[in-house]
Amino acid sequence: MGTAITQRRDLFNAAIVQVALFDMLRFTKLGWRSRHPEQRGWIEAYSPYQKLVPGKTYPVPFILTSTKDGRVHPAHGRKAAARLAALGQPYYYYENIDGGHSATANLTGYARRLALEYTYASRRLVD
Repeated sequence: MGTAITQRRDLFNAAIVQVALFDMLRFTKLGWRSRHPEQRGWIEAYSPYQKLVPGKTYPVPFILTSTKDGRVHPAHGRKAAARLAALGQPYYYYENIDGGHSATANLTGYARRLALEYTYASRRLVD
């Protein structure tokens, strides 16, 4: 979703960016180890974090992450929110401190996440 809202801003009025991957260039610093440095060029062409730039308006995203996500480091979502804030762009952010990769740890957390997502979507997509 990060790539979608940076490459085709015109198509979206809402974007739920769950367990967000934003900074693909620094992914190696956030848990992933690339054995192919020659991939940098094509990764750079789409990496959403680097595509969040001044002078453009982005769809208002709802960024969801989890403090304990062992697959996608929560720094991706945190950095994206900080960049959007620095650009003066609106966004919503939720970080579950208990959940793992799905951003939930139990049924109560799952229900809360769904309620947040549905509330966000209805406010962004319904007149």
